[in-house]
Amino acid sequence: MSILKKSNKPASSREQIRIDGVRDGILILPNKEYRLILQTSSINFELMSEDEQDALIDTYQNFLNSLNTSFQIVIRIRELDMDKYLQGFINKINTHDEQIYKKQAENYIDFVGKLVTNNKILTRRFYVVLPYKATDSDFTIVSEQLKQSAELVAKGLGRLGMQTQKLNSLEVLDLFYSFYSPAHAKRQPLREQTIQLLKEAYL
Repeated sequence: MSILKKSNKPASSREQIRIDGVRDGILILPNKEYRLILQTSSINFELMSEDEQDALIDTYQNFLNSLNTSFQIVIRIRELDMDKYLQGFINKINTHDEQIYKKQAENYIDFVGKLVTNNKILTRRFYVVLPYKATDSDFTIVSEQLKQSAELVAKGLGRLGMQTQKLNSLEVLDLFYSFYSPAHAKRQPLREQTIQLLKEAYL
């Protein structure tokens, strides 16, 4: 679990990131608080006409007014490991015998290599975090309430042309892994050993 720690203090990873566990994709926090996370697609607002933008704003406002719960929008910007991508591409072209194909591929690799020398290639992922404060410890009730909220949000975002997907337990842990250890996450996505450690600690 050392990959999830930022200091050498004896505090456990639970104490540092304040997560009691993850169950059925739902974050279990201290003080009977819970979170459900939806990953959403995005839309390019700038490419729309003025009328389309106005219509989208009205739809979004109606969506917000229809909700009886708050939510948080999280934008995750992550640097891609282009070295790994290029190495995979090199391994792939080595299996081809056609020289024309190999030459084109080598030119592409050279172009991308120069492009990323002074520029980072970033990906953006968007999440909606839904909260729930429980008055009792019945997880079935918590789960049902959060799922109802998720369905309402998914329908509302669907009217905006956005797709949503609920994160499962391992996807939630992977998200926190990438936040808390971005350097590790870039070089080394979750592996079986790490997954097992996270399962033992949080699932």
